[in-house]
Amino acid sequence: MDDSQIIELYWDRSEDAIAQTDQKYGGYCRRISLNILHNQQDAEECVSDAYLGVWNAIPPQRPAVFSAFLGKITRNISLHRWQKNRAAKRGGGETGVLLSELEDCLPASGSLEETVDVRALGELLNRFLDLLTREQRTVFVRRYWFADPIEEIAIRTGMSASKVTSMLFRLRKKLRAYLTKEGIPL
Repeated sequence: MDDSQIIELYWDRSEDAIAQTDQKYGGYCRRISLNILHNQQDAEECVSDAYLGVWNAIPPQRPAVFSAFLGKITRNISLHRWQKNRAAKRGGGETGVLLSELEDCLPASGSLEETVDVRALGELLNRFLDLLTREQRTVFVRRYWFADPIEEIAIRTGMSASKVTSMLFRLRKKLRAYLTKEGIPL
């Protein structure tokens, strides 16, 4: 079933929409959540919550790219769960490292809403990604969107883990310089 048909099922309020979503994108969503949480049970719960989030968002929204829409909802719910787990001293894994890597590249969370329109920041990030080679963009997105471990990115791209690490370091520096040039206070 293609994405437009699945979206129509949501618009028709058919419970089959969730089953079709899980059949087509369940693995994709679980992977995103598991990469962030490193806990199968929490990841499953977040994916279920993501399906509920999609159910509540469609209608009125009609996403142009359903997989990205679903991935964003899954990722946000998983990040919120990770923060909750971390606050309860139950978290762990690589997510803290991943977020700390980007700490110097983005405005402080408290000042983000005050200084930058989040959509404008998203547009700047998209323009930054457009400046990168396909390989650089793949490494950056796999790490900071999908939360893939460095070793997995290395295997996926055929690079060594040290090359991936070096590339990510250079890309973060490049992102910081780009955002500074665009007037984003860091």
